[in-house]
Amino acid sequence: MTTTTGSEAATRAAAARDASRALGRAGTAQKNDALERVAAALLAEERALLAVNAAEIARGRERGLAESFIDRMQLDAGRIAGMARDVRAVAALPDPVGELIERTTRPNGLVVERVRVPLGVIAAIYESRPNVTIDIAALCVKSGNAVVLRSGSDAHATSAALAALVQRAVAGAGLPAECVQFIESTDRAEVGALLRAQESIDLVIPRGGAELIRRVRDEATMPVVAGGIGVCHTYVDADADAAMACDVVVNAKTRRVSICNALDTVLVHERIAAQLLPELARELGARGVTLHADGRAASLCGAGAPVVAVQEADYDREWLSYDCSVRVVDSLDAALAHIEAHGSGHSEAIVTRSDEAAARFLHEVDAAAVYVNASTQFTDGGEFGLGVEFGISTQKMHARGPMGLRELTSYKWVVTGTGQTRP
Repeated sequence: MTTTTGSEAATRAAAARDASRALGRAGTAQKNDALERVAAALLAEERALLAVNAAEIARGRERGLAESFIDRMQLDAGRIAGMARDVRAVAALPDPVGELIERTTRPNGLVVERVRVPLGVIAAIYESRPNVTIDIAALCVKSGNAVVLRSGSDAHATSAALAALVQRAVAGAGLPAECVQFIESTDRAEVGALLRAQESIDLVIPRGGAELIRRVRDEATMPVVAGGIGVCHTYVDADADAAMACDVVVNAKTRRVSICNALDTVLVHERIAAQLLPELARELGARGVTLHADGRAASLCGAGAPVVAVQEADYDREWLSYDCSVRVVDSLDAALAHIEAHGSGHSEAIVTRSDEAAARFLHEVDAAAVYVNASTQFTDGGEFGLGVEFGISTQKMHARGPMGLRELTSYKWVVTGTGQTRP
């Protein structure tokens, strides 16, 4: 049997388990105090955080990392202020711990309740988005869960600085700093050790690319909630408002290209293609997008954007870049079939004025988030009222879509009697 003895991951997971008991008992006011201290520290330590991050960005550029990847790594004053706002938004949310989910009284007089409780210890393995360190830590503190953080190597120093900031803030509120653990080693073997630490960790959630998620699913000895791979579509129906469709598609593709809810493939009904595609190509081309188009789409796009022939494999790509697949389809049925074949279960959208088409799309598309006449870029914990998100689950148990406070809890049965015995 493989052991984790001696690994940093195992040591930190065990420390998180010990600290989780005190955190699980903490009241709402104390947890909110810790989060307010986190928000204040982010603003107070902005200059130091930016200095650490700037050095990592420079190293990333020297190594030739793509600018879309650099964008995910990079902090600036606005992003730090946004992180502080998000932490305060989590603090302002209702505390899920102790929430009464339901109560029934049995014929024998027993009162049976379900009450929400923390999961215990959560491991988070994520790639190089340092703001994720803060998002995850804030959600875990508020939901009463200890957390073990394992950051990607490219933004490791920034993530370490942010984790240390959270630990100081948590301790300042009188909670154990050990409830937030950060694995300092960048050795990939520590990921394996973390995934074998089932005696200490209740759930592991990976956030990153397909390779990371496959590894976690294959090696984890504890439950996994995985997702975040987003091959996202927008289907423009035959009777869509062309101006609205153009706005929605451009936003879904270009607002931020490096996030998992960014548009990857636009499907256009043949009856609106000649009207829509030239203008859409101009708008996307002006923003630097290259279109990977099928034959019918390519013939209609004009010179507004660079156009290359789409390959079948492109339909399964999460671009995370200024690239977009384009396909003309004959019908709503064809669009639904394409999404079923190539979608990842993340976010899918239809632009239409037909209530019937919208209803079919919402009913038949199997995804965590489905949209009518709106950009897929809204698939986000903050936009859904969750404050921030731990990640976006594309599986169906126990959570689906953006994961907020409630998705980081379980429940227990509480049974109160007056001396009943079972015959």
